[in-house]
Amino acid sequence: MLSYKYPIFIVFSHFDVVAPNMYDKRIQICIQALSLILLLVGDCYAMTKQQLKKSGKMMKKSCMPKNDVTEDEVGEIENGKFIEEKNVMCYIACIYTMGGVVKNNKIALDLMLKQIDTMFPAEVKDELKAAANSCKDTLKKYKDICESSYFMAKCLYDTAPDAFLFP
Repeated sequence: MLSYKYPIFIVFSHFDVVAPNMYDKRIQICIQALSLILLLVGDCYAMTKQQLKKSGKMMKKSCMPKNDVTEDEVGEIENGKFIEEKNVMCYIACIYTMGGVVKNNKIALDLMLKQIDTMFPAEVKDELKAAANSCKDTLKKYKDICESSYFMAKCLYDTAPDAFLFP
């Protein structure tokens, strides 16, 4: 009998919310299929930083036009350049939603921790999980998913800049 370390529902949550058109839906299906494969084979096959960046490019390509952001506005988030504009905040929310860490229009810490365990390379997992736990109070401060996502990403970067990865 197969036993799964992580619940499969993570991969398929928010399917219709994130991908209203066919192109977005195909990108999301690819990302979710990759996530499912990683869930089934286990921790030893977590993605490398390069693989994460490649899948992040697909999410970025989908989320940028949805939120009317430019590369100048979002291209340096991974390096700590956070522009406090609503469209940038919603871009970050879109990335988190496509990444499977949003449930009921809120970032779910448990889903974020599971995605870190499943998707991220071993060398950054512990630092990112510690940062996520350290930043969990940020999630309670903001009701709006865009603001909550923005300030969570900013807190993660401030707490663990060397481990922070963002498309």
